[in-house]
Amino acid sequence: MANLDQSKWFTEISDRDGSAFSLRINKKLDEKQSPFQKVEMFETTDFGNLMIIDGCTMVSTRENFFYHEMISHPALLAHPNPKNVVIIGGGDCGTLREVLKHPGVETVTQIDIDEVVTQMSLKYFPELCASNNDTRATVMFGDGIKYMREAASESIDVVIVDGTDPVGPGEGLFNHAFYTSCLNALRPGGILVQQSESPLMHMPLLVEMREAMLSVGFNDLQTLPFPQPIYPSGLWSVTLARKSQAFYGFREADAEQVAQQSEYYNSGIHHGALATPNFMKRAFDKK
Repeated sequence: MANLDQSKWFTEISDRDGSAFSLRINKKLDEKQSPFQKVEMFETTDFGNLMIIDGCTMVSTRENFFYHEMISHPALLAHPNPKNVVIIGGGDCGTLREVLKHPGVETVTQIDIDEVVTQMSLKYFPELCASNNDTRATVMFGDGIKYMREAASESIDVVIVDGTDPVGPGEGLFNHAFYTSCLNALRPGGILVQQSESPLMHMPLLVEMREAMLSVGFNDLQTLPFPQPIYPSGLWSVTLARKSQAFYGFREADAEQVAQQSEYYNSGIHHGALATPNFMKRAFDKK
């Protein structure tokens, strides 16, 4: 639920979390109702442009780098040599841009169900779409769940699930059937990474995700928390799941090369994110 009041603040009210988040705005820029969801764009006073989907804050000019860098670089650098990458969702194209900063990547296929999100991003976040025309990139619009179900066995090195919350179009990205499809499509040692909500606000969902990933046959998990100012609690996370092998560090020299083009991510941040906070350890160890 959201409202725009007389004092020109956009407020997202989260009844499930008992919280709210506001940004001051100058004006509304655009609004489109797609077949899947309502996409709105605002110009804020301090955070640049702001995308809202079905009343929920999604991405802003000022802070999007936290999310886009952390959903892409840790997974790619934990893999010894990722060449073929698939992004499910990611319609704002920021994750695609980050993946393409890795010179060893040969192909990236992005499948988002809603073309309107990318149309809005091209217009209001052109910097996020700067790599859309890279020859290694294929941008598609369709059902990512179906795409993964039909993907050739052992054809992908890294799958990045850059989806919304587990409601509406994003609901099918958080279940056993989808994780099984990803496991089958990954090569041995391949990595699935998915945004896994707020460890503080949504721990039951995070624990359920981890259990589902392990139950379908993933060998090892890492959940990395990071700051995300415009999401509930300001603390967000991604969860990495590895096929056939345990995680054993990451390519630190390459991480420092990536850090030259990033705003948040570097090898120290990666090491820090691997240090699981105690409240998360206790929640994970209960299962």
